[in-house]
Amino acid sequence: MLNCRTSVTGPRYRSHMNINCIHLNTALGSDGRQMAIAEMLRSRDFISVEELAAHFAVATQTIRRDLVALCDQGVARRRHGGIESLARSGNLTFRDRRVLNREAKQSIAATVASQVGDGESISLGIGTTTQFVAEALLSHRQLKIVTNNLPIALMVGQNSDFSLAIAGGTVRGGDLDVCGSTVDAFFASYKVDIAIFGVGGIDEDGSLLDFSEEEVRAREAMLRSCRKSYLVLDSSKFTRPAHVHGGRIDQVTAVFCETEPPKAIRQMLDQSGVEFVKSSEAAVRS
Repeated sequence: MLNCRTSVTGPRYRSHMNINCIHLNTALGSDGRQMAIAEMLRSRDFISVEELAAHFAVATQTIRRDLVALCDQGVARRRHGGIESLARSGNLTFRDRRVLNREAKQSIAATVASQVGDGESISLGIGTTTQFVAEALLSHRQLKIVTNNLPIALMVGQNSDFSLAIAGGTVRGGDLDVCGSTVDAFFASYKVDIAIFGVGGIDEDGSLLDFSEEEVRAREAMLRSCRKSYLVLDSSKFTRPAHVHGGRIDQVTAVFCETEPPKAIRQMLDQSGVEFVKSSEAAVRS
């Protein structure tokens, strides 16, 4: 989440902002701004249009279009002069997360799919980026899919060329997945070629973060039962706050993201021999 602080408000706000923040914020596309606004609303009851325009160094008309999109997605609600949150704690719902940073997730998914061969066995974890990966894998042949992600199961289950195993247990309503002790045992009964998974956030020290202990346990069970592990995440996950820790980014086989990670994270990956793969728009078109 971007964090440009200043005590100056009103028309002169932009001139007193840190110039690096201006360059960073204006470089964001609409998906990136909307994701950042949704993150800001996790700790704020209300944010004005003027504050957001100054924060991202864009026109108020641009911010209003972003707010309309967020309201249409059910992430927030318009109020006079700004926007208020509908979900102020924990992670956003699966539906809300799927529409945020969509282009980045599609790019990442296409790049990951290019690294998967026909006939391989794949475990796919919870979250929306893994669902985009599943979509990108539909053109492959004879894949063996293991998952606790219900939208993925519904999608790949329609491909008669794939085999599918899905975890049983209690469905988490807003997340559309299954977690718990049955899921841990489920993943333990397989040994797949590649585990593809996402996380709630990455701490600056490289810790993998999520929003519940059961999410972490399911992920760790999946990673114990694979030969290679691919972490897929868009750049909003770097330094994103989530309160449950489990594992480290330098313990995976490869990391896929649409942009370069923070310098400290990149050094950590290089020193540990973890491959970093930067996705590209060309991968989506190919």
